[in-house]
Amino acid sequence: MVYLSLLALLLLLILGPQLWVQRVMAGYNRHPEDNFPGNGGELARHLLDHFSLQQVGVEVTETGDHYDLVTKAVRLSKDKLEGRTLTAITLAAHEVGHALQDAGDEPLFRRRARLGTFAVGAQRLGSLLLFAAPILSIITRAPSVGMISLLAAFLVMGSNVVLQLATLPVELDASFKKALPILQTGYLTPEQYAGAKRILWAAALTYLSASLAGLLNFWQWMRVLKR
Repeated sequence: MVYLSLLALLLLLILGPQLWVQRVMAGYNRHPEDNFPGNGGELARHLLDHFSLQQVGVEVTETGDHYDLVTKAVRLSKDKLEGRTLTAITLAAHEVGHALQDAGDEPLFRRRARLGTFAVGAQRLGSLLLFAAPILSIITRAPSVGMISLLAAFLVMGSNVVLQLATLPVELDASFKKALPILQTGYLTPEQYAGAKRILWAAALTYLSASLAGLLNFWQWMRVLKR
């Protein structure tokens, strides 16, 4: 009974933020705002040029709004790139915030980038170990092979959890120390500030929810491997 209660609480902590994020993003993405002279893509281009980041591109994407560190591009989904909604404008400014972090060589952003590279390598190694562990177990019949499975689980899932947790402060900085102060310099009306803050919190909670989901998966995997 206690286990089921804890599981229900964890699911609530994971699914609750996800549902709230979807509700907030969709709620402010329905109707164009009259005071916006341009769409999300045009605002991103304007802000990048304003901060002398002409080398950073603005592109459409089908894989979610993000800033590409490798190609130096702000990528927005089609509805954000072409939209004049509060969600489109706010998220465009948020992704420009990441470009500013990159241009400023900020420690949080660099640390997260290094962890991203580490996580990719760790997940590849972990996948290889997961593939090899059953074969080694058959060949050697050694109990210590189980430790390889534990290590593989940590490399595959644990590294991703660490990455998501490291991403959260980077997202908060891009939202509340970059995007919001910029938007409050005349791009939004005072009446739109509260909505923009909800959108920016929703952007950050996406990563918190992913971290909690990763922790749950990692815990369940550890329980299975210990049996």
